[in-house]
Amino acid sequence: MSTLPLTPDELLTTTRSVRKRLDLTRPVPIPLIRECLEIALQAPSGSNAQSWHWIVVTDPGRRAAIGEIYRRAFRSYASAGGTRADRYAGDPARQATQLRVGESAAWLGEHMGDVPVLVLACRRVARLSAGSQADVWGSLLPAAWSYMLAARARGLGTAWTTLHLDHEQEVADLLGIPDDIRQGVLIPTAYYTGETFKPAPRDPLDTVLHLDHW
Repeated sequence: MSTLPLTPDELLTTTRSVRKRLDLTRPVPIPLIRECLEIALQAPSGSNAQSWHWIVVTDPGRRAAIGEIYRRAFRSYASAGGTRADRYAGDPARQATQLRVGESAAWLGEHMGDVPVLVLACRRVARLSAGSQADVWGSLLPAAWSYMLAARARGLGTAWTTLHLDHEQEVADLLGIPDDIRQGVLIPTAYYTGETFKPAPRDPLDTVLHLDHW
């Protein structure tokens, strides 16, 4: 399939989390998902191990079951204050953004099981250390982001979600995932409504940039 006429910078700065604008009624062709995953497989992989695995869920029953697990996880997250906007009470613009993000996240929390395609990015892991796990996830998460960029370039919307990992074993049992395969991210994927995507507001670079030392 042809891609949208986006420059690299446009692609990188306008690949946003799409939630309420996901089109739940329009089927997504599996060949299109395969195209995106072929791009993802070109991401860096430590020691060239390529230990990633991808589970693409389109079956309505399994999507609904994952959606129910995600719904429970999101409600727990929200009740613990995860979507609160008052943490930015001193910054009205950021507070307004947080309110919108919270509303769209809540919408996805109720509709995850209705999204036409759910993609789970996983990798084979012998064991997870108690310390830094950057070496483990650094060989999976760039590929998942590449998948999302490829989807954006092909007119698909995605969102990065990990709340289901509070119930990772339930999802593993549902999908028959082996014990040595760990899930990294759940990516709902669908066509989207509307056309406007723009860079998100961010704190100025100099508030987080450190040259030579902290």
